[in-house]
Amino acid sequence: MPTPIKMPALSPTMEEGTLARWLVKVGDKVSSGDIMAEIETDKATMEFEAVDEGTIVSISVEEGSEGVKVGTVIATLVGEDEDVSDAAAVEPAAAAAEPEAPEAPAAPAPTAAPTPAPSATPAPAATGDRIVASPLAKRIAEQKGIDLTGVSGSGPNGRIVKADIEGAKAGAPQAVSAAQVSASAPAPAAKIPDFGIPYEAEKLNNVRKTIARRLTEAKQTIPHIYLTVDVHLDALLKLRGELNAALEPQGIKLSVNDLLIKGLAKALMQVPSCNVSFAGEELRKYTRTDISVAVAAPSGLITPIIVDAGNKSISAISTEMKELAGKARDGKLQPHEYQGGTASLSNLGMFGIKQFDAVINPPQAMILAVGTGEKRPAVVDGVLSVATVMSATGSFDHRAIDGADGAQLMQAFQQIVENPLGLVA
Repeated sequence: MPTPIKMPALSPTMEEGTLARWLVKVGDKVSSGDIMAEIETDKATMEFEAVDEGTIVSISVEEGSEGVKVGTVIATLVGEDEDVSDAAAVEPAAAAAEPEAPEAPAAPAPTAAPTPAPSATPAPAATGDRIVASPLAKRIAEQKGIDLTGVSGSGPNGRIVKADIEGAKAGAPQAVSAAQVSASAPAPAAKIPDFGIPYEAEKLNNVRKTIARRLTEAKQTIPHIYLTVDVHLDALLKLRGELNAALEPQGIKLSVNDLLIKGLAKALMQVPSCNVSFAGEELRKYTRTDISVAVAAPSGLITPIIVDAGNKSISAISTEMKELAGKARDGKLQPHEYQGGTASLSNLGMFGIKQFDAVINPPQAMILAVGTGEKRPAVVDGVLSVATVMSATGSFDHRAIDGADGAQLMQAFQQIVENPLGLVA
């Protein structure tokens, strides 16, 4: 019987996507694990692999098609021993069927907004004692030491595919809230009158649409409170210079942002009442500090995550951040690399921005916005002098974090950065 190939859920939060590019054509033979297409989700462009062997006999969705719902038939495959003529009856019947329900809502957007909702339970990957998984997924699982019995498959009939394995190795907390359920609803269209001014209309991509929805949602549903401190950076800059001199033989060069990521994580460990999420009827208190870091990518902002940043060395944070930022700019981040996080950091200091208020990234309850370090008059050891000073503003979800707790976090961050030896302890 010919096999309908359906639009996959390439992440637990995917509802629809753009079929960016086909890598196969009608008549091509494919094997399990072969890459068939590139699919653009609301956060990244991901590869879609074949889970069965056979020949492509029809392609139902052309490349470049947007808004293709998860479960929609996009192509048809026949096995080696199957009659190609049978495929003609398969595609119309499958296309008429109702698409499979997506597992969950859309993915997070930096300084603005994911709000995950509980994801539906995927079809089981095991049949009796047999684990149903693609050869590529089995190979990756073996290399990474992942037990397939604990992995849920998102492929046809619950088959475990590559994306499931890569998601399984992430340990980020999966906080959820009801807001993400509505994240896929279209943003209200702005009615702009035509004043006769010449313009060029640019169609929004999936990422920009998601950011627009989440920013609106975050500002409408979350009561923000903003707290700002001025932080002296001279000691941190001196330490950075010394560390870079020591790490130069290893090819590692620390940025100020790397140290600030570590500083925020350490501050959250000292003030755990701010390492939380508001989840309606409960307050989720996290025991690990996973820091989402805002990165500007060609398609829009995205927040890759440094998992357990509080317990990682600064050099490890630096190496991981460079890798994640590169993948973000190339649109190659995997879902587990940007979904989750317990707090966020957004740094616009490199643009000369002195101070700004960032929008909270739900379901997180705080985000730290840091500006540029600049020479300012300051009192140091009781003497008026010139110091390098940076303004840092914390945005807090007032439903989850009281003003006093937010103030304690900002004070802890200030003290850690101004006495930075604790960052390497």
